[in-house]
Amino acid sequence: MNIFEVFQSVSPAIIAIFFISSLFIYLVLIRNQKSLSLPPSPPALPIIGHLHHLGPLIHHSFHDLSTRYGPLIHLRLGSVPCVVASTPDLARDFLKTNELAFSSRKHSLAIDHVTYGVSFAFAPYGPYWKFIKKTSIVELLGNQNLSNFLPIRTQEVHELLQTLMVKSKKNESVNLSEELLKLTNNVICQMMMSIRCSGTNNEADEAKNLVREVTKIFGEFNISDFICLFKNIDLQGFKKRYVDTHTRYNALLEKMIFEREEKRKQKKSEDGKGKDFLDILLDVLEDENAEIKITRDHIKALILDFFTAATDTTAISIEWTLVELTNNPKVLENARKEIAEVVGDERLVQESDIPNLPYIQAIIKETLRMHPPIPMVIRKSIDNVTVQGYDIRAGTMLFVNIWSIGRNPLYWESPLEFKPHRFLDGHARNLDVKGQCFQLLPFGTGRRGCPGISLAMRELPVVIAGLIQCFEWNANDKEVLSMDERAGLTAPRAVDLEFVPLMRQNCPNIFVSA
Repeated sequence: MNIFEVFQSVSPAIIAIFFISSLFIYLVLIRNQKSLSLPPSPPALPIIGHLHHLGPLIHHSFHDLSTRYGPLIHLRLGSVPCVVASTPDLARDFLKTNELAFSSRKHSLAIDHVTYGVSFAFAPYGPYWKFIKKTSIVELLGNQNLSNFLPIRTQEVHELLQTLMVKSKKNESVNLSEELLKLTNNVICQMMMSIRCSGTNNEADEAKNLVREVTKIFGEFNISDFICLFKNIDLQGFKKRYVDTHTRYNALLEKMIFEREEKRKQKKSEDGKGKDFLDILLDVLEDENAEIKITRDHIKALILDFFTAATDTTAISIEWTLVELTNNPKVLENARKEIAEVVGDERLVQESDIPNLPYIQAIIKETLRMHPPIPMVIRKSIDNVTVQGYDIRAGTMLFVNIWSIGRNPLYWESPLEFKPHRFLDGHARNLDVKGQCFQLLPFGTGRRGCPGISLAMRELPVVIAGLIQCFEWNANDKEVLSMDERAGLTAPRAVDLEFVPLMRQNCPNIFVSA
């Protein structure tokens, strides 16, 4: 729904009041901006500013504007000033040189409500954020912990492959998009709470569905977030949606926490044995002398953060990779040849094989370049700064369009082609995905970079290599292999990947007999 469709549903009296009030605010904003040196800007309209330039896929709209007005542009979305950066140099200037000034994240009405207003992912850079980041790394996402969780990841990959093999033998269709969400959801659930959250029951389906609903509503445009006079008017029905999502997620999280609390009461004599991340958080909750005071809502918000961040993004990347491989059979053939040479046909590929599979790693980098699961790094300035001679005031929203950077011919040869070999023998061979190379920022960078990067880079190669090793991928259905994206905070494919899997004849024997 664009800005004009929104206004068609509003009564003339409300529109008149809105325009008279907003015109005054607009004139004040324009007067204040005249004294600033601002980046180039496309034509704006009174009141709504540049909202009329935006379509459902915001990163696409920003890319189109940047190709016309330059790599750094200034926009006014309603009453919110914004800048859009679309080159590696600008990304470095904002996210490294001025990192502390852009260490905050923009909230929305949906984010604040669904995450209880205490989300770690959207928390300001301060004591609480630092405490949770440290605790997450030490107790959950550090290399030693990830090594300890290897059996969990291996089990879940085997479950996925066996599900596909059963479907293959029965010649039945499978929705791989849903199966990948189950895989990633189960991995993070077992890491955090020692339970599988996705299976065949209604509760598992609810968890899986809520993940996509949350990322979708977090990334959609809500006019109430940008035009202050509409803050308490639900013109698009957003509030009804995010309240319903919060209610359902809250019920699910409450059930999980309550069940754990009951188990803890029964096992007090075993204090300190076999504790997982949820136990550690409950210990902090119950500790009156804890370094940081947290509430039950903090725990629920943190679980929600990890559910959405560690589930949707990884599943999206795997799916995009498979679609690109299917559309590029030569790349798929080379990948399969590498796996055969390194692993053979007698056993399934393992995480320990990944360092010896550079082409698989290059395929993943190329997918993350073309299809970053979160297409923009979004921050909010907390100080006045000057970037490349332009004045950026506190309160300005920053959009670093990493999707656009990945398609810029100034930095990438044939940017619209899927060419993994560029990361092996081209100028990009030394680029990594850890946020140090600003041409490639799929996990963000700096303090607020994704803390789950190590987990993702262990999951992605072994799942993709296993699917390549065990199944054929044929481009028979062009609609299923559509490259269209769905709007939201993340950028999944618009169409689920549903097909009848075809098991390869030389699939490892252990799985043939499963």
